[in-house]
Amino acid sequence: MFDMHFVTIGIIALNAIASFKGFNDPVFFDRYKFLIGAIKSGQKDRIVTSGFLHVDIPHLFFNMFTLYFFAPVVIGWLGPVQFLIIYIISLIAGSLLSMVFHKNESFYSAVGASGAVTGVLYAAILLQPNMQLGLMFIPLPIPAYIFGIGYLLYSIYGMKSRLGNIGHTAHFGGAIGGYVTTLILFPNLIINDTLMVGLLAIPIIILFGLQKAGKI
Repeated sequence: MFDMHFVTIGIIALNAIASFKGFNDPVFFDRYKFLIGAIKSGQKDRIVTSGFLHVDIPHLFFNMFTLYFFAPVVIGWLGPVQFLIIYIISLIAGSLLSMVFHKNESFYSAVGASGAVTGVLYAAILLQPNMQLGLMFIPLPIPAYIFGIGYLLYSIYGMKSRLGNIGHTAHFGGAIGGYVTTLILFPNLIINDTLMVGLLAIPIIILFGLQKAGKI
């Protein structure tokens, strides 16, 4: 399960190269990070490039370590090309949702592959919802779908309370990208696992319901 496909290796390599360049070159980092004001002024490339930069080595490691575990699930079900599509769309979706929720904050900035990685994670959960996940702070393994729903509900809380220096909005946008793209690429899930598709949509429905009500 954990043999890395060359596509995964390539993504990790790109993230490492761009991130280490950013660690050592503040001008490069500032030019390609996600920044609302700069994107509005025409630098649309930041929507993508920011997803390959990280603030430090632990940030880079955590994202790539998560990708290492969940990329094989998506590749095993859908193949490397579809996996790459999910990764890229999730990255962009994370940035676009951040644009929506922070559109009036010109100095809002962010970096990291978290949106893309969360999209892969949510795609893997959608494809294999009953796989057991062991988490450091929970003594017993839990089904992946419970973790996925709980994680997005936590992300909503993080978005509302501006919890920590974390891009909760990008995480959520990435999850939406992974969820929708997986269903487009593998629509049989809607028929074969309708209940799970519906359960995993609950946090997404809640988020947009809160937004419509002006509560987030």
